Amino acid sequence: MVLIRSDMGQTMAGKRVLIVEDELTQIALLEGVTSRAGYQVEKAMSGDVAVARLSDTSAPPIDVVLLDLVMPGMNGIEVLETIRPKLPNLPVVMLTAHSSITTVVDAMRAGANDFIVKPASAERIRTALEAAIETSSLVGEIAPVSDTMISVGFDNLIGDSPALKRATVLAHKAAAASIPVLIEGESGVGKEVFARAIHDASDRTDKPFVAVNCGAIPENLVESILFGHEKGAFTGATEKRQGKFQEAHGGTLFLDEVGELPLDIQVKLLRAIQEKEIDPVGGKQSIHVDIRIVSATNRNLAVLVGTGGFREDLFYRLNVYPIVLPPLRERKSDIPALAEFFLSQISHMEDLPRRTISGAALAACANYHWPGNIRQLQNTLFRAVILSEQDTLQLQDFPTLFDQGSTGSLLQGGTSGQMPVEPNGQIQPAFVPDHTGATLQLKNGDGHIRKLDDMEADIIAAALNRYDGKMAEVARRLGMGRSTLYRKVAEYGLDT
Repeated sequence: MVLIRSDMGQTMAGKRVLIVEDELTQIALLEGVTSRAGYQVEKAMSGDVAVARLSDTSAPPIDVVLLDLVMPGMNGIEVLETIRPKLPNLPVVMLTAHSSITTVVDAMRAGANDFIVKPASAERIRTALEAAIETSSLVGEIAPVSDTMISVGFDNLIGDSPALKRATVLAHKAAAASIPVLIEGESGVGKEVFARAIHDASDRTDKPFVAVNCGAIPENLVESILFGHEKGAFTGATEKRQGKFQEAHGGTLFLDEVGELPLDIQVKLLRAIQEKEIDPVGGKQSIHVDIRIVSATNRNLAVLVGTGGFREDLFYRLNVYPIVLPPLRERKSDIPALAEFFLSQISHMEDLPRRTISGAALAACANYHWPGNIRQLQNTLFRAVILSEQDTLQLQDFPTLFDQGSTGSLLQGGTSGQMPVEPNGQIQPAFVPDHTGATLQLKNGDGHIRKLDDMEADIIAAALNRYDGKMAEVARRLGMGRSTLYRKVAEYGLDT
């Protein structure tokens, strides 16, 4: 399939919509509705083509996507799951001819902003597009702190906890050499911030720092994005394109979530590191590159090596100098400073009045276990600033963490309740967080064993809480398919 640009759309002002649909009749109808509404229109007739277009950073950005659910090859849910890590705030409106509660939940869980059943009126389509664009900044996970908000360099890292200091000392020493560094830690602990600090403290500081999220690249595009391609190397390769290795020449290449790379790409990555040469897709000659590799993972690569999911020779090449970043629950003394930093930056970024945080709310934040780490703290504060109508953030401004229906209360199988505040302002958690060994309640109030469905709901709720709602990770940890997980989340009412 090819990507088709609408001649009509090119001449019209307004937002740019990408219509992803495999039926020509539907494409024609949708193009007519959207172009008359003032949108610039682009069309893709398959999920693969849509992912490639949305991953193309050199093309004009897409403002909203109309995405068909049922398509041959990559379906709409798979397209959403592929693009969401890289484009968390892109508005997407799902289209389908078949409506069911399970289908709607699946689409919304994958990151859809709205859901339209075909055939739909022109007004319904226009309204859905407008609403998705208007609310996209407040839907789903808030984007990580932008580069302009991050003060790079070790001296500007926030916090002075012993755990952070130990990691910083190791990173300082790594910066003085060109040794490959592997940064290990849970999602959201700030691995890219540390990688940038290492780069800025090295003798390559005036050269490029190029970051690649290996887990967010479609598998069929990994080789092209890393190593580049020649014109005509594959369908859709209309021009020669440099890869990330060439972009980082002379500087540092940061491979985030390196454990997600396919095995065939791992072979080519190993050669690139050993020989300092890359082979662009469709190219006839190798290209020399001079880069420093810093990689990161939230998985145990040694275990992956044992199961055959990661090459042993590549593991030893990357793991020359390992640095383990502590999770936020192990550096809670840094939370007040981090909160102040994020509140200041959010105020500047969104042009909002500067907010402060009450002692009770700060104590609650300090006592929470933060499974999503620093990224979750930032997102939580961002939402609190948006929700709050006061200058000082209060406990009620943090409903996702401390409300009566919190997942944590399910871990003990007890009744929900407000978190008690001690006289010193500290919050007593209403549940035992998972990092301290939370237990599953096996018996109900009358001493009998609880129903299996009830216990399964508690386990899924705990996993959603522990892995910050990342459905792919939850499904992997629980050993079930994603579609099964989506269905059970809907059945147990956990999607709220």
